[in-house]
Amino acid sequence: MNPFYLIPHTPEPYFCDREKETKDLVHFLDNGQNVTLIAPRRYGKTGLIYHVFDKLAEKKGRMELFYMDIYATGSVDDFLTVFAESIAKVLKKESLVKSFLKFLSRGRPVISHDPLSGEPKFTFTMDSDADRRYSLKTLLDYLEHRPNKVIVAIDEFQQIREYEGMPMEALLRTYIQPLTNVQFIFSGSRKHLMAEMFTYEKSPFYESTTLYSLDKIDRDIYARFIKDQFKKAKKSITEDAVDFILDWTRCHTFYTQSLCNRVFSNVRKEAGLVDVLVAADALLKENNDSFLERRSLLTPRQWKFLIAVAKEGNVEEPTGAAFLQKYGLGAPSTASRLLSSLTEKELLLETKSLEGSSYCVYNVFFSRWLERMG
Repeated sequence: MNPFYLIPHTPEPYFCDREKETKDLVHFLDNGQNVTLIAPRRYGKTGLIYHVFDKLAEKKGRMELFYMDIYATGSVDDFLTVFAESIAKVLKKESLVKSFLKFLSRGRPVISHDPLSGEPKFTFTMDSDADRRYSLKTLLDYLEHRPNKVIVAIDEFQQIREYEGMPMEALLRTYIQPLTNVQFIFSGSRKHLMAEMFTYEKSPFYESTTLYSLDKIDRDIYARFIKDQFKKAKKSITEDAVDFILDWTRCHTFYTQSLCNRVFSNVRKEAGLVDVLVAADALLKENNDSFLERRSLLTPRQWKFLIAVAKEGNVEEPTGAAFLQKYGLGAPSTASRLLSSLTEKELLLETKSLEGSSYCVYNVFFSRWLERMG
């Protein structure tokens, strides 16, 4: 079995580090604190949430844990659908599902069943905001009256700001505030939006949670983890191969796991640098069409700017004369607009520190592919 998992819910022996983060989050939730977890996409937020859930389940036994990803939602109706289905998935016993459906029927969803899994499917198509408010409160009331403590993780929480019509942010805060049996993990990847939602004094969720930022896994820890996983499988990997993997993926969890998964599956005994290079090249070739598709969505100037950032790897002064002249990118004002647009599209990632901001291409594989462009 390949020990480098590419799905969020990773079994304990194959979960890399995050020991401090796990301990911190369990401690916060143990002590009745709601948590806001912030990190760029594919840093391992979802995997950490599931890992924390596993630890809480071991520790608390009958606690009920619900996870919902709202990244693909575009409306309150979508949110209600995902919320209801996340609850139904956890209620394994038929009697519990039936009681939930009976309770939920007051919110008037259309209920069907997946023909393959048999799990309940929900469709909320409300005629009025009053119906939407009632359905949302019904779902939260159901969890509040569960016999066991409840934790709800809402991933990509900043998405609720995209919903038109109802003031979802204020509404959720109003309904969540009086709950005593339900705690929340609000997870998000758009740092500036998440920070604004929880630290801006005029926002409904202002200072209502403990903020927690997730960084990359320490390089030395990740190197040991990679070598140990090969060793446990009676394989080996050379030092230079591990160094290249962590350099090439920038220690970014998803991309490191993806490359390690490919290298592990390709070798029978020992993985060397050549094996890693072959695997990395194959991954880029497999993504070639999707990367080219992105080009069609950008202007020539945006594309040129993106290539320039990729070739630098990390840019601290993207509107500075040296960078602009090196790649023929025009005036600082033009570069500033391009920077803002590409960051908003989540093609560039901004990282802030005490020294200032720096920028890199968000998708590491895309960045490595762009480096090859003339």
